[in-house]
Parts: sequence; structure tokens; C-alpha cells
Amino acid sequence: MTVRRPILILCSLLALGGVTAPASAQSFAHGDDQKQARRAMLDGEVMPFSIIKRRVERAMGDATLLGVAPPPRDGIYLMQFLHANGVVEWVYVDGKSGDIVARKRQKGQRD
Repeated sequence: MTVRRPILILCSLLALGGVTAPASAQSFAHGDDQKQARRAMLDGEVMPFSIIKRRVERAMGDATLLGVAPPPRDGIYLMQFLHANGVVEWVYVDGKSGDIVARKRQKGQRD
């Protein structure tokens, strides 16, 4: 492993610190959103998150799940992954089917 790879991973994680911290803080501020998300799951509008998480992690291979934007907007989960090469990727997942509907790499990053 070269010195460059750990530095890239560390920089990515530090840059993401500002992205993931507000999301976790929002979960406390938006209790109604969480209740609506739970209601949507109970009503069959979205799959349980544990099932979605397993499916997407399997599809993402060796990438590490960094976080999830709470709760799903319009039935779409937004999940953030870090690849072994230091690339950060946002994955949009349909809450009803569990299918990945879009992927977006963080600006300025390439394989």
C-alpha cells in the first residue's frame, strides 16, 4: 500500500465528517420524519431498512457504508459509500423495491 492511498482515504473521511454529522443530528430534530418513515414501512410503501441495507451492501462489493441521509425522501434512500480506492459514492435506492436507481460520485473523484 502506498502512502498516497491512506492519505486519500483519510482526506475523504475528514471531508465527509461535515456531511454525516448533520445527518445524524437531524435525526433528533426531525422526529416527525422518522415517524412518517416508520408509518410508510408499516403501510408497505417502503421495505424495512435492514433488508435494503443488506441488498445494497451486497451490490456495492468491498465499499464501506458511511451513512444514510434520514429518512427517505419520496421513497428514495440516499446512502453514502467509501470504496477501497478512496472514492466516495452516493447511491440512491428505491425504498419500495430495494433497487439502486442512481449512483453519483463525489465531485473531483475518479477511479
